[in-house]
Amino acid sequence: MSTSDHSAVPVPVPASFAVTVADVELEPEDLDPGQIVSGDPVVTGTVLWESPDGKQVRGIWQITPGVVTDVEANELFVVVAGRATVEVEGGETLELGPGSACVLREGDKTVWTVHETLRKAYHISY
Repeated sequence: MSTSDHSAVPVPVPASFAVTVADVELEPEDLDPGQIVSGDPVVTGTVLWESPDGKQVRGIWQITPGVVTDVEANELFVVVAGRATVEVEGGETLELGPGSACVLREGDKTVWTVHETLRKAYHISY
């Protein structure tokens, strides 16, 4: 899933840095009620870095169990905790768990079935 607001103010960090993904504090993010298919999923995240032109964003994102739809950005992410099934319209069904690396293409229409709270580290290009 792409973050809903890529214009968030980035956390002030040096150009090179390291974080423990599991320990990063996350802030609530809006989830359009129209995206919710079932359950009561909650989305949180934080932007770790954003390019000056806003075309690249790196951060941590989390979603609790439920089923949601999305239209994706150009994204690479690695799942660090949790489990989900992502159905890509006209494409593959992706089974994600800790250690999964996933690439989503801009415009992919997806249905996320989150089985266990999923946390990922991501890089999005707009």
